[in-house]
Amino acid sequence: MTDVEALLDALWRDYTATTPQAARVHALLAARGEQIVNDHVALRTFGVPGLGLAALAAPFERLGWTPRGDYRFDDKHLVARYWAHADAQLPKVFISELVIEELPAAAQATIRDLVAQLPAGFGARADLPYAGRAWRVDHATYRALLDVSEYAAWVAAFGFRVNHFTVDVNRLTTVASLVELDDLLRAAGFALNESGGAIKGSPRDLLEQSSTRAEEIDVTFADTTARIPSCYYEFARRYALPDGSLFEGFVPASADKIFESTDVRR
Repeated sequence: MTDVEALLDALWRDYTATTPQAARVHALLAARGEQIVNDHVALRTFGVPGLGLAALAAPFERLGWTPRGDYRFDDKHLVARYWAHADAQLPKVFISELVIEELPAAAQATIRDLVAQLPAGFGARADLPYAGRAWRVDHATYRALLDVSEYAAWVAAFGFRVNHFTVDVNRLTTVASLVELDDLLRAAGFALNESGGAIKGSPRDLLEQSSTRAEEIDVTFADTTARIPSCYYEFARRYALPDGSLFEGFVPASADKIFESTDVRR
């Protein structure tokens, strides 16, 4: 197994351990004879020194992924970037970070208290993208962050790991459209993220995306165990540019709604 394969395998194994629906999605498509290819993987982090985009991207960059596009999500206080590999068969990497300076002072202090628990040099770990949660956090702290930022609460609860994998719909052979795939998923009992409509984007945008809603799993906090939304599965269909190549980037308005796949149902 190459270093690239080892990294992607480690990400997949960590992701499926907290995403029960992933195996069921695979089984549904495999039963139709599909060979699933990943369009991109996505990770989340806090925008603090040594743990932001650059730190999380470093293990990928060492293996040949290079930065491409940058994005901003004002309402959610996020910045993001994606990376692509020279080997077009490998998934893109989409990493977002929370701009904590834009949060209320109490939330900023909470996040800094969490990351202060990490040992020196933690952000330089080769396994940072799947290092998990390495701080203690109680349920009340999670709930307090949830009132300010769903994203902040998710990172506090889950730490450093893939937030979602993405099926490359262009590579599917038994599904003609994202609408058809979504119908197949609903019929199989999967709940989809309907924020802004089940399908985000359009052929005019050169990208259509949909996603499941994250299922709740038991998460152990410092003081209790609680069921909260974990990770989700995304589905992306890309369209051709005038030169015939597929659009590689992302559509901020669509990604903004995809982020809500992990929102708590209140």
